[in-house]
Amino acid sequence: MLFWLMKSEPDEVSIDHLAAMPQQTVAWFGVRNYQARNFMRDQMQLGDGVLFYHSSCAEPGIAGLAEVASAAYPDATQFDPASPYHDPQSDPQHPRWLNVDVRLVRKTRLLSLQEMRERPELADMRVLQRGNRLSITPVDPQHWQAVLTLLEGAA
Repeated sequence: MLFWLMKSEPDEVSIDHLAAMPQQTVAWFGVRNYQARNFMRDQMQLGDGVLFYHSSCAEPGIAGLAEVASAAYPDATQFDPASPYHDPQSDPQHPRWLNVDVRLVRKTRLLSLQEMRERPELADMRVLQRGNRLSITPVDPQHWQAVLTLLEGAA
């Protein structure tokens, strides 16, 4: 089992939106970075743990826990001219962009970016590294456990 941090702008899909969806799953659409796409395509597996992270908002941070609920498949938004994620270079026979489905495990208190930065046990977590803007990053098992401990208030 692997662990991931997946960023979503809450105006687009928040943890509350996910909680209100049928089967509490959402396609993680709109990823337009090859490295993040490759994580979904090559490494993500059903049941992998996900830190659901709110980004580009007043208070960014981890808002809940989720799990990977599907294998990677073509992101339909790349073919939709009305979508902000449309990619006219992508061919339906050889799609360039993929997504996975993510299922809610539970909403948590917000573990803010600021609080994460103050925790020495998270100091080398990828999301906290200077210049890291990837929407999907792997999470080391020790960071996953440290985040769970913080979310449960045991630290």
